Amino acid sequence: MTTMLTWPQILAWRLRRQFVSEPDAPDPVAVARRLCGVQAQVASSAQLAVAVRSGKPDPGGIDQALWSDRTLVKTWIMRGTLHLLPSGELADFCAALGTLRFWEKGSWQRGHGVTADEIAAIIDAVPRALRDGAPGAPALTREELVDAVVTVTGDAHLREALTSGWGALLKPLSRLGELCYGPPRDGRVTFTSPRTWLPGWPATLPPYEEAGVRVARAFLGAHGPATPEMFDTWLFGGVAKKTVLKGWFHDLAPELTEVETDDGRTLLALTEHLDDLAATRPSTEVHLLPGFDQYILGAPRGLAPLIPPPLKPKVSRQAGWISPVVVHEGRVAGVWEAKNGHITVDLAAPVPQGPLDEAITRIRTLLP
Repeated sequence: MTTMLTWPQILAWRLRRQFVSEPDAPDPVAVARRLCGVQAQVASSAQLAVAVRSGKPDPGGIDQALWSDRTLVKTWIMRGTLHLLPSGELADFCAALGTLRFWEKGSWQRGHGVTADEIAAIIDAVPRALRDGAPGAPALTREELVDAVVTVTGDAHLREALTSGWGALLKPLSRLGELCYGPPRDGRVTFTSPRTWLPGWPATLPPYEEAGVRVARAFLGAHGPATPEMFDTWLFGGVAKKTVLKGWFHDLAPELTEVETDDGRTLLALTEHLDDLAATRPSTEVHLLPGFDQYILGAPRGLAPLIPPPLKPKVSRQAGWISPVVVHEGRVAGVWEAKNGHITVDLAAPVPQGPLDEAITRIRTLLP
């Protein structure tokens, strides 16, 4: 017999699983682990995403975990975007994402002005450069890394390619587990090797067959119930190898149960969560979540039960920008912005004023 769930139930369950309705996460690592990463292209949004979920928000907690404890790592990973991940789980993400070697496609190489031989040279040279490091520094700035790659390869043309754009030619290295962010130096970004920077980094990446199952299980534990296609959209941007994706969910199948939603969708849930899902009551709460929040990023942008279609252009904007959102009853009810400590909301649906005021007050106390 198929379990029937309503979207209000599912969204309320996600709010609780993601430390939103019960903000009692003990530290930034716990948040990143539960959410399967915290998007960090906008540092203030990542800071707020962790703070809004924390029992005792610590403004220095992320930096402590990144640069002192090394229990968090910052790198390009899901969909090629910058994330914070628990250090002990990065290898699984690299192994899973390494099944799609986009940099080997001629169209990608032409689009970034390099040849197949040049990208192969970069992939060979960067780990060597990071292993050798710089005198007195545990990591290299981009300029130092580019100098080292040019020296190793003898190809001066790579200097222009490596210094342009948003690090596109370095992203294959992050996906291969050969590059991550290092501690900032004089306000500048640095790069280092997970092999030498992260405690307990494995000698080789785990088998992708096993790693992908672990990543899918973790995803469903925060963003489920969902479909393999939803998982693909979140992890790869919708371009996973179908045989690989099918294999992961085939191996995970003994742990899964199909559920049917009130709009007729068939989704997969971890069987261990079924009773909790079925017992979840719809949320009546109001929450303000930051831009690029995983509550939004973990679902397809076209999921109408989460983002009403008229609101989609305000939430998912040009150049991949995801707005801060007002959430009521688990659903996006509007967007918000902060300027000079003042918060302005733009609502598209009625929201009770008292709970909204409380949510605004709370987020104001957490703003950096």
